[in-house]
Amino acid sequence: MFMKGNEAIAESAIRSGCKAYYGYPITPQNELTAYMAKNMKKLGRVFIQTESEITAINAVFGSAVAGFRAMTSSAGTAMALKQEGISHLAYLEIPAVIVDMMRGGPGLGNILATQGDYNMATKGGGTGDYHVIVLAPNSVQEASDLTRLAFELADKYRNPAMILADGTIGQMIENVEFMKPIAPEDLPTPSYALTGCEGRAPRKAEPKNSAQELEEHNIALQRKYDICTANEQRFEEIMTEDAEVILVAFGSVSRMAHEIIAEAREEGYKLGLFRPITLWPFAEGAFKKIIHNAKAVVVLEHNAGMLTRDIRMYVNEICPVYYHGRMGGSIIDMDVVSEKIKSIIDNNGKDWRELDGQQGLWKTY
Repeated sequence: MFMKGNEAIAESAIRSGCKAYYGYPITPQNELTAYMAKNMKKLGRVFIQTESEITAINAVFGSAVAGFRAMTSSAGTAMALKQEGISHLAYLEIPAVIVDMMRGGPGLGNILATQGDYNMATKGGGTGDYHVIVLAPNSVQEASDLTRLAFELADKYRNPAMILADGTIGQMIENVEFMKPIAPEDLPTPSYALTGCEGRAPRKAEPKNSAQELEEHNIALQRKYDICTANEQRFEEIMTEDAEVILVAFGSVSRMAHEIIAEAREEGYKLGLFRPITLWPFAEGAFKKIIHNAKAVVVLEHNAGMLTRDIRMYVNEICPVYYHGRMGGSIIDMDVVSEKIKSIIDNNGKDWRELDGQQGLWKTY
């Protein structure tokens, strides 16, 4: 099919056995909500436009506790309102899928595509020591594929999983091929599902209020996250074997990096790309392997350097780290980036030129 990223995610969710969707309109993900409104009822499934984003995440909670695959989607300030519910899902180990089509911030911001929700998604935006599995597509096809994967990983680890895509991915139109559909009734009923207690004793859900009980639960969660980290790292490498400069980018920005690398290679400059697909868990080991022979790492983001701060930690002074970002919906100028990277290679990994602030924010570490 030839369709928008938002619609492809919705169709993939339906084909993944999503039984219930709850959402509230906000740009740039409205097409997703509209698609679900049009198609879920036809299939005898649940669609509700809730009165708020807070209601949406808690309605997802209710359907997920009942054993159904459930999803919500939102963006920006509305995602901030869902954080308490996401934290509760992680605490009770209830799977759910959340889609965040990132838009400009802070605060109300604007409706233009950015990547400013990276910290909120990867660091756990709610209270406590928890993680959300975070998948970052860079195409409509991958948005569809990762939606199926999000449901599978959420069920596997009994944990919320998030599709974190900038609004560009949600709005672009590309060809997409969908996986074989799964009907909700063909999915097994999970062991935690509240289906009534006929034939069994009622379950008790008591809060872990004591320090010891809560710590024990947190330790169990951390061990689960360690297993997820060991098994679910996903990434893409392009021409990193001999690269003198490694570009790091995710989402739509990584598509720009593809062009920068291709043009630079034609001119004899050895560039490579490392693209994290799982922003959490991040493929730390794979990334560290490819940077030892590089002169520098250049991180490109549509935010103020959120991923860059993590990359600096992983690089640990092996080589210089450069960051370039645009915010507020402005888009990285590939020609500016290309010239900067060529200068870094020509100067053996070092470049101290100050660039015009109108070209975005640059930092050197």
